[in-house]
Amino acid sequence: MLQRPEAEARAQLLDVHRYEVALDLTCGDEEFASRTALHFTAREPGDTFVEIKPAALHAATLDGHPLDPAALDGNRLPLTGLAAGPHELRLDATMRYSRTGEGMHRFTDPADGESYVYTQLFMDDVQRVFGAFDQPDLKAVFELTVTAPPTWTVLANGRTEQLPDGTWRAAATPRISTYLVAVAAGPWHSVRTEHAGLPFGLHCRRSLAPHLDADTEELFALTRRCFDRYHQIFTEPYPFDSYDQAFVPEFNAGAMENPGLVTFRDEFVFRSAVTDTERQTRGMVIAHEMAHMWFGDLVTLRWWDDIWLNESFAEYMGYQVLSEATRFTGTWTDFAVARKGWGYDADQRPSTHPVAPAPDDVPDTASALLNFDGISYAKGASALRQLVAWMGEKDFLAGINDHFARHRFGNATLADFLDSLARATDRDVHAWAERWLRTTGVDTLTPTLVEDDGAWHLDLAHNGSRPHRITVGAYDPDPAHTGRLTPRDRFDIDVPADGDPARRTFAQAAPALVVLNDGDLSYAKVRFDPASWQAVARALSGLPDPLTRAVVWNAARDLVRDGELAPTAYLDVARDHLPHESDLAVVQGVLAFARTQIADRYLPPEARHTALTTLTALSRAILRRTEDPGEGTEAGLRLTAVRVLIDSATTPEAIQGWLDDGSVPGGPALDHELRWRILGRLAALGATTPEAIDAELARDPSATGSEGAARCRAALPDPAAKQAAWDALFTADADADAELSNYLFTATATGFWAPEQQDLLRPYVARYFAEVPALAARRGPALAKAAGRYAFPAACVEEATLRLGERCLAGGDPTPALRRALDDQLDDLRRALRVREAAANAAE
Repeated sequence: MLQRPEAEARAQLLDVHRYEVALDLTCGDEEFASRTALHFTAREPGDTFVEIKPAALHAATLDGHPLDPAALDGNRLPLTGLAAGPHELRLDATMRYSRTGEGMHRFTDPADGESYVYTQLFMDDVQRVFGAFDQPDLKAVFELTVTAPPTWTVLANGRTEQLPDGTWRAAATPRISTYLVAVAAGPWHSVRTEHAGLPFGLHCRRSLAPHLDADTEELFALTRRCFDRYHQIFTEPYPFDSYDQAFVPEFNAGAMENPGLVTFRDEFVFRSAVTDTERQTRGMVIAHEMAHMWFGDLVTLRWWDDIWLNESFAEYMGYQVLSEATRFTGTWTDFAVARKGWGYDADQRPSTHPVAPAPDDVPDTASALLNFDGISYAKGASALRQLVAWMGEKDFLAGINDHFARHRFGNATLADFLDSLARATDRDVHAWAERWLRTTGVDTLTPTLVEDDGAWHLDLAHNGSRPHRITVGAYDPDPAHTGRLTPRDRFDIDVPADGDPARRTFAQAAPALVVLNDGDLSYAKVRFDPASWQAVARALSGLPDPLTRAVVWNAARDLVRDGELAPTAYLDVARDHLPHESDLAVVQGVLAFARTQIADRYLPPEARHTALTTLTALSRAILRRTEDPGEGTEAGLRLTAVRVLIDSATTPEAIQGWLDDGSVPGGPALDHELRWRILGRLAALGATTPEAIDAELARDPSATGSEGAARCRAALPDPAAKQAAWDALFTADADADAELSNYLFTATATGFWAPEQQDLLRPYVARYFAEVPALAARRGPALAKAAGRYAFPAACVEEATLRLGERCLAGGDPTPALRRALDDQLDDLRRALRVREAAANAAE
């Protein structure tokens, strides 16, 4: 791993000008050839190194003089005795394809046998593809040529052309960082258009062509609208020569902001029915990655402590621009109910960190990689939303545009950005940043309502250290509609960083409900006074604004997680109000929390059946309401209810009948996603066979089908099936290429730990903690993260699991990526145990 002092020293020594990279992808399924010429200048005499991770380094020359390939130490080739002045380094190597989504990933589509490769070079994985001075502040121009099979098309950061000899040449890039270089090659299905004088393209595997074609109009419309909106608010024009969006297989992230060639996970090419909220999420990711063309690509962080300058801004701008420029106007409701909890959860774990960590807290690339979490994304975006509310959008955008102008095609730090904001406003943005960006944890705001002499008073207790500008909503019962609430008043309160705001007094009776942070413009947990919670329990679905309802549902979620509201009470509110909820994002978010956290983790095993029965009844109520759904929200509500019904089934008969009939009564017809979902649930219940799984795979011989089959086989409650799944996950094979790819690993792991199978699974808990450190060390950070997230025995919420995990952390020597994942999982396990204990104590 690269240490920050090493990067700083190398940046002082070198100016890097240009890379000439030639890749040959015709060398077989396991390896490819990589030749690189690096042109750079040493400002003074000195020593440094270049990074490369080859299968074999065949030759290296510096200024025409050979270097000894045997001098390669790990990933570093020393460059000693550099004279001041220009230099040329040439490297000739054979590199390995990846099966983990890192470096140059290779995938063969089981649907048609076609192969595809693409790069994911983030953080320090460019070294898996070509030699580089691999740090973000050594930007350079990149000139790429690629030799590929004759039926393939090659995509890159710039426009590509096929030369007479069959090789492909990409246009030279502007100055960009090494981690942003991108290549994607294969027999792509491509759809192209032009907008604002630039070529735009959409690309996917051939087997997904009909599904991409079905959504081409929507995807291009979203891309054009977001592109135009960014040009309205940013004075710096789009800085690259084309805009391609490639949907690639087995991608670890949602997407990657490579300049001119954004790569997306190809689940965003929908091959089965999805809800409109899921289409909105895809639109947000498109807007998010486009924002990176400015935040991250045009102006890039100097070191990884400032990753929030990339991700928090892209997250904020993605939601904001999508809501301003497209039909998806409810994006902030989705953010509140589906995304913000990610930030709250991460910020309450021991592994929390500031949005903008201190430089000493990110000493190397391994520690930097751990900060791509809910804090850098969701909390950072929430902080920016509060900043805009505090300083005003006009000044905020002026500061952003000043930042772009001062640092275009260069690197910048938090201090640089704050200086640009300060030039645009008279607000003390440096003090704001110290409170919001350099601190950890979640503030809590608690109201107290006092009535006397026909007036009511609002006292607000602030537990935390940040200033907040929030809106308070006051609501009364709607006299014309039983069960509805109508707004009485909305007013703003400035909460000081230290202490509580002054009492507010109103010359009238107290409202039925007071909602703090109405509109969700700040980042804080909010509580209710007792009367307000009673109003929530009676009439939550009667609140007129979906964003207000999202704020209330988030508060209820926090109360459960903090042991202040019984999980069963949350289910009661969901049962009473979700059948009347009209916002898809709210329904999906609440049901996801109820199903995966409350039923599977926060309730003891003996209460799980009752919880699943409640969720089944709730889902059937939504189905009754949507018997003639048509399209849009009603169809999305129905699809959501069907999914939860399947996942919550406690007996197999009804869902087996759906599978046999090929349809849910009243619709929808079962597509591939629903069929695999049903089969997975039947497998967990012990109500299907390996032969039925094989038959379904023959029906759907796609990559998604292969993952579905792996998930189902691992879920079978059979000792031999469990052992086979375990061996596939954890046993080192003499042929490393036979190990599971990242997606098949995740599918197998998620099927394995079925909560219904506690007795069968318990012996594997100790095996997990004994074997996972070696797996993580052998297979690298991406698989380590997957092993910590998906293969963790989350279904076994027991003190014994906690003790085994703590011993693994203390003596198992896990890699940094695995250690962070285990830290977080064990903290979530402690929370689940506390929630169970609190609920049990309250029931006594």
